[in-house]
Amino acid sequence: MRQDCLNLMFPNESGRPINHNNLVNRYYVPALKKAEIEKIRFHDLRHTFASLLINQGENPKYIQKQMGHSKVSTTLDIYAHLFSKVNQEAACRLENNVFNSDGHKTVTVD
Repeated sequence: MRQDCLNLMFPNESGRPINHNNLVNRYYVPALKKAEIEKIRFHDLRHTFASLLINQGENPKYIQKQMGHSKVSTTLDIYAHLFSKVNQEAACRLENNVFNSDGHKTVTVD
C-alpha cells in the first residue's frame, strides 16, 4: 500500500478526495437516473442510513460509530425524533413483561 494512500471510498483519479460537485454530477445523478430514482440530495443517503439503523433497533452507540460522530449525544441530538417509535416499542415490551395476557400484575398481592 502506498504511504500516501488515503483509503477513500470516493477518490479522484489521482487517489485524492474527489470534488463534491464532480462526484454528484459525474456519478451520483447518473446513477439515480439509471435506477429511476427521483433526485435526492447526496447527504440524504447518510440520514437514510441512520434512519434505517434506528428503525431496526440498533444500539445508539453502534449508530454513533457508523455515522462517525465523536459523541453519542451528537447522534441522539440529530436523530432523537426517530427513536420515539423504538422507545414506544420498548415500552410495549416492558408492559407485556409486567402484565400477563389476562391483565393481571405479575407481582402477586395478598
